[in-house]
Amino acid sequence: MSHAYGRCFDPTGARYGIPTYPFRLAPDGLATRRQLRAKGLRPGGQPIAAQVMRANRRAGGVQVAYLYWIDLAKPVRPMTSRKWGALALAMLARRTCPRCLLDVGYCIPRSYGICGMCLVAEEQRAA
Repeated sequence: MSHAYGRCFDPTGARYGIPTYPFRLAPDGLATRRQLRAKGLRPGGQPIAAQVMRANRRAGGVQVAYLYWIDLAKPVRPMTSRKWGALALAMLARRTCPRCLLDVGYCIPRSYGICGMCLVAEEQRAA
């Protein structure tokens, strides 16, 4: 057994407090949030059942994904018309340039805070 595998394998939960499995070796019946969402489910308030741990050599630590029971998961709540409307307004705000007040058709980068045309005009004025 490799050191990384041994550090990530704790099915009883003695070391980490909850059962821990290495990457891709979790038992059937458990899924991450993303896996639940792909099946049209959500955790629904249930506690974390286990975790999957993966050694990360670049960061020098580990990556953890929490697992939930599939049979206790609830269906995803459907989007209402008001939620769709709120989402559309939020996306419109992200696409609207605060300087020229135009909908530029793409999300404005937060690093610049203005659209590309206003950015070019500002750079030309500075030069």
